[in-house]
Amino acid sequence: MMTLSDLTVRQAKAAEKTYSIPDTDGLGLVVARTGGKSWHLRYYWLGKQKRISLGNYPEIGLREARTLRDEARALLAKGVNPHTDRKQKRHAVKLAADYTFKAVFDAWVEHRRKEIKEGRNSTLSQILRIFNKDVLPSLKQMSIYDIRRPQLLGVLARIEERKAFTTAEKVRTWLGQLFRYALVIVEGLEANPASDLDVVAEPKPPVNHNPYLHLPELPEFLHKLRLYNPRGWQTQLGIRLLFLTGVRTGELRLATPDQFDLDRGLWIIPPQIVKQLQDEMRKAGKRPQDVPPYIVPLSVQAIEIVRYLLGVMRPAQVHLLTHRSELKKRISENTLNAALKRMGYPGTYTRVTAFIRQWKAAGGASRRPAFVPLHFPPGEAFQFDWSREYAFVGIRPFR
Repeated sequence: MMTLSDLTVRQAKAAEKTYSIPDTDGLGLVVARTGGKSWHLRYYWLGKQKRISLGNYPEIGLREARTLRDEARALLAKGVNPHTDRKQKRHAVKLAADYTFKAVFDAWVEHRRKEIKEGRNSTLSQILRIFNKDVLPSLKQMSIYDIRRPQLLGVLARIEERKAFTTAEKVRTWLGQLFRYALVIVEGLEANPASDLDVVAEPKPPVNHNPYLHLPELPEFLHKLRLYNPRGWQTQLGIRLLFLTGVRTGELRLATPDQFDLDRGLWIIPPQIVKQLQDEMRKAGKRPQDVPPYIVPLSVQAIEIVRYLLGVMRPAQVHLLTHRSELKKRISENTLNAALKRMGYPGTYTRVTAFIRQWKAAGGASRRPAFVPLHFPPGEAFQFDWSREYAFVGIRPFR
C-alpha cells in the first residue's frame, strides 16, 4: 500500500460521493462531497471496528496526523480505547474551566452561609474580606485541580511577611475547610493541598493581652463614665449595662425590647445571638429552636437602665441601643469602644470583660448569696448575677 504524500493530500478533489484515501496503520484522509478534508483512524476494539476523527486538514497536516495516529495506537497497546480517552480528556478540560478556585470558593461561601450569621464582624465577613485581599488575587483564575501546596504556602508567606500571624492562622484553617468541601463536590479531585500547612507556619510572637481594670481603678472609671459626654447618654447607659450584666458587646448591640422580662428581672437572649451557643449549635448540628435561650438575671440598676431605654425608644427604632442617624440599625461597636478610649481606657471592651473574669477568679465576689429568681422554665440556663456586688465599689443606682 502506498503512503500518502503532502502533494496527494493537497490535490485531493471532491467527488459525487464522500471517499477515503488510505495511508498506513488505519489512518486515512476523508474527502467530503463539499470538498472538506479530515483525518480518520480506523481501529478494532473488543473485536469491532471503530473510527475516530483526528482533526481537519489543513489545520492538521499529514505529519501531525501520523503523530496522532501513533499516539492512539499506543493507547490501544495499553488497553485504552482512544475514543474513551479523548472524552475523558475533554471532560477534564471542561471541569478545569468550570472549577476555578474562585468558583469553588463562591460555592463554599454559599454553603457556609447556611451555618454562620452575617454581620460586619462575623466569621463570614472576615472570610470575604481576607480572601478578597490576600487569597483570591493570586488564586482565583487557577483551576482547583492545578493548585498545589507551593501556591498556598506562597499566599501564607505574604501574609506572615507583614506579621499578620493571626490572619495567616485563620487562612490556613479556612483553606483546609475549603479543600475538604472541594474534595466532596469536585469530580476527580483526590488530594487536599491545604492539609498540614501548619507544619511550616511561622511561630506566633507572644501575645500581649489587653490590660484589664483592677478593682482599685473601678471607682475612678465609674466617675469618668458618670461625667461622660451628656450627648452620649445612650453610650454611657450601654457601657453601664455591659458592666451590670457582663454580656458581650454583640449581645448588647443586638438586644431588642422583646428580649426583656422586667417583671421577672430577666434578659432572655436568643441562642443564635450568643457566641458560645452559636458554637454549640454548629458543633452539634442543632437548630436555634432546639437550644434553650441564654438567661441573664438583671439587677435593680440594670432594670432601671433598660426601663429608661425602652421608654425613650422611637417608633422606627428596632434595637434597644440604636444607630445615631439610622434608627433601624443598631449602635456601632466602634461607638462603645471609642467611648472607652476617650475616657482613657485603651483595649476596648476587652478590659471590661477581663476585669469581670479576673475579679471572680480572685474571689472578689461577696460571700452573700446572690439574687437568683426562684423559678426558670425547664431547659433555661442563666448566668451568675455578679452585678449586685456593685454596692461594694461605690456604684449608685441609675437615676
